[in-house]
Amino acid sequence: MTEKIQDKDFIELEYLGKTNGQVFDTNIESEAKKINPEAKVQPLKVAAGQAMLVSGFDKALKGKEIGKKYNIKIQPEEAYGKRNPQMVKMIPKKAFLDHKMDPVAGMTLTIDNALAKIISVSGGRVMTDFNHPLAGKELEFDFTIKRKITDIKEQINAFQSAILGKEFEFDIDKTAKKIIFKEPSLMHILNSLRPKFQDLFGMDIEIFSKPEKKENKIGKKEDKKSEDKVK
Repeated sequence: MTEKIQDKDFIELEYLGKTNGQVFDTNIESEAKKINPEAKVQPLKVAAGQAMLVSGFDKALKGKEIGKKYNIKIQPEEAYGKRNPQMVKMIPKKAFLDHKMDPVAGMTLTIDNALAKIISVSGGRVMTDFNHPLAGKELEFDFTIKRKITDIKEQINAFQSAILGKEFEFDIDKTAKKIIFKEPSLMHILNSLRPKFQDLFGMDIEIFSKPEKKENKIGKKEDKKSEDKVK
């Protein structure tokens, strides 16, 4: 019997995303190069049912078979949502000029950590759309599940890439059932993700900390003596 994908299964996906017949995203190299000859694609590794994709795509993974080609269509409600008229705002042109930006219709830029598109520039006012570029659009995906990921280190790295946007170094203590990360600056965010790590991997997380150096009292005395001799 062919194995079917279940929630929490880690998988590698090959996909082609379209809207209105136009490709907006893909990790199929031959397709990506049609848009940009210099394009470089990366494997997409996710855990099914864990909100690492738009909800409609995520839901569609359950029950699918490895190696089989699928086509799905997703309504805006299960993709990037409906367009929100309140997300279209009029901004003084001076606000752009103060940041050394000359707004032009059609330009896409980041404002206050949000992606925005310039709709029009009229006099001293700039109509700016903060809706996601794919908001209000039906999406279509052709996809194939290339394989199921069973190696736990690869699974953890896939989770890191999807949630943190980067793979940080770690060790696994199988006896203590702990994933030990080596980056102290991750402490706060990893604490918030602790329940997710426990749910997906059945292990707790910990931040590696170097043991404090013990003071060498004998050495200090010796140093003091040497200082006295110099004096």
